[in-house]
Amino acid sequence: MQAVPDTYAIDLPTLHSELAMPYTLTPGKAAGVFLAEMANRRIVGSRFVSGLVIAPAQDFSPVDGESEFELVEVPATGELCGFTEVAGDIIGLVRLDGCDNEFPHKMVECSLNALKIGTRVSAVWADGTEQSILAIAGFKPDAGAAVGSVASLADPSAAVEVVPYKLRLQYEHSYGPYYGRLFDEIRVNRRVIGVRTSDGDLALLPPREVDDITHRRTGTWKALPDTGTIRACSIINLEFVGQTRPPPYVYAEIVLDGASTKMIHMIDIDDVESAKQRIKPGTRVRAVWREGEREGSLRDIERFEVIDE
Repeated sequence: MQAVPDTYAIDLPTLHSELAMPYTLTPGKAAGVFLAEMANRRIVGSRFVSGLVIAPAQDFSPVDGESEFELVEVPATGELCGFTEVAGDIIGLVRLDGCDNEFPHKMVECSLNALKIGTRVSAVWADGTEQSILAIAGFKPDAGAAVGSVASLADPSAAVEVVPYKLRLQYEHSYGPYYGRLFDEIRVNRRVIGVRTSDGDLALLPPREVDDITHRRTGTWKALPDTGTIRACSIINLEFVGQTRPPPYVYAEIVLDGASTKMIHMIDIDDVESAKQRIKPGTRVRAVWREGEREGSLRDIERFEVIDE
């Protein structure tokens, strides 16, 4: 019988993971032209029927929802209306000359103590021709900047229609003595290990400190074979964002022999029709381990395959 889990060190490496969600943004006509003209070092705004001028350009007036507007070129100079320091950067609210709103952006080539409300500023353009707000590196104090005026936009560029975007959230998880031992056994010994329930010999997988049913401390470690039984499954025959393998394949809940809980993994298939006949609840399967260096995760099991019994 193997030692109880708390006899193992808890000072283990952390598990890095990332939650990433891709998006396709449609900026619309006004914002699309604003983005396109960033590459030409022109700041585009919207002038509504009321005379209100907003920059960056918008399709609707933020005051009354007016949708009739003219695209205009606004000066790259203005006046500082507010500022704050965030994580070492200075963020300013700049009212560009001739505009009725504040343009938030980074302040550069200055210190916090050198700024005050009313300071004249001018845009500092970044190198390159990026079609984004980052084409402006920031605004700098410019006491000699002449007051500019708003003008009709001549020869506007075609609007940017689509902006690819991806949200990424980084996480660092502590393995702890239970998950740490599980992943270490997978990496070093190529075996899956769980902990016995508080009142029996079946193993909980993944291993945990407290039994889900009795709410008592779990028992000792138990090494599990790499064979098991499918309890539920779905045949995946469509492509979607985030897939780790091309379809078709089977997404299955598998109970390894000697375990009391399910693990989720994949089963490769040749075609959907034969998979419907061979793969179903009750089908026996075996783990196929990945060749080469192992990383210490369930990805070290490449897939499961059907056991023809």
